[in-house]
Amino acid sequence: MKTVEKKSPIKILNFADEEYPINLKYIFDPPASLNIKGSLLKEDSIAIAVVGSRRATYYGQHNAENLAFHLAAKGITIVSGLARGVDSAAHRGALKAGGRTIAVLGSGVDVIYPPENSKLAEDVARNGAVISEFPLGTPPFKQNFPRRNRIISGMSLGIVVIEAAKRSGALITANFALEQGREVFAIPGKIGSLTSQGTHSLIKDGAKLVESVEDIIEEIESLRIYQDVKKQEALPLPGLSEEEKQIYDNITKEPSYIDDIMEKVIFSHGKLLNCLLRLEHKGLIKELPGKQFIRT
Repeated sequence: MKTVEKKSPIKILNFADEEYPINLKYIFDPPASLNIKGSLLKEDSIAIAVVGSRRATYYGQHNAENLAFHLAAKGITIVSGLARGVDSAAHRGALKAGGRTIAVLGSGVDVIYPPENSKLAEDVARNGAVISEFPLGTPPFKQNFPRRNRIISGMSLGIVVIEAAKRSGALITANFALEQGREVFAIPGKIGSLTSQGTHSLIKDGAKLVESVEDIIEEIESLRIYQDVKKQEALPLPGLSEEEKQIYDNITKEPSYIDDIMEKVIFSHGKLLNCLLRLEHKGLIKELPGKQFIRT
């Protein structure tokens, strides 16, 4: 294993810091702090994770690199785990597009694993970030990687699985994504291939089949999350009913789960949903994955 060169500083980001990733902040068990090599930007909240087999075939690596390239070219940050195979291909694709990418490690950020990805890690840090919740010097212990996987999905709006066996780490990441209210996508593989069994199982269970990058873009747009990063002048509030105003006053710039909103207002579940829908149609709030709502 190789250590990261000292010329690249390592920063500590705490949960209470303003720069802490907004997507990650609202998962069930967010890290108390992150070690970061590189930089995290607000636009990194528009992110897609690309994960899959460490023993990926040429088909898997080609699709991972190509998909990441086209997503990154559209301004979407690519999140992955710096592992061999699909992960490495995804980071390379984002870098080739001149886009941003984030690598989440199952070791300390000063311990690069696999060691042959040391140069790739430096490239990622210059065009995004290498991050970890584990202390500096932590080896890549096997038990670290499931915890790492929840951060990969937690950083993202959705994950794309490319080549995964029945019991692969990529499927663990997909399970975390479902628990976190993220979208799950899968690229189908060759019939009979062991590395296709996991992805085909996801598709059977409802994951969206991906044939092109547009399948992902359309899904993000339908959730009204993917949008141009442009500042707009504040518009005056349209007329609100007393019920709408009460709900709007209990929604802030920080995402709120629908159950938390319901505890603050005395409405039935149906009336609350109806009011939230009207506020969304008026452009005052938007819905995030996992039934969370935020002011626009």
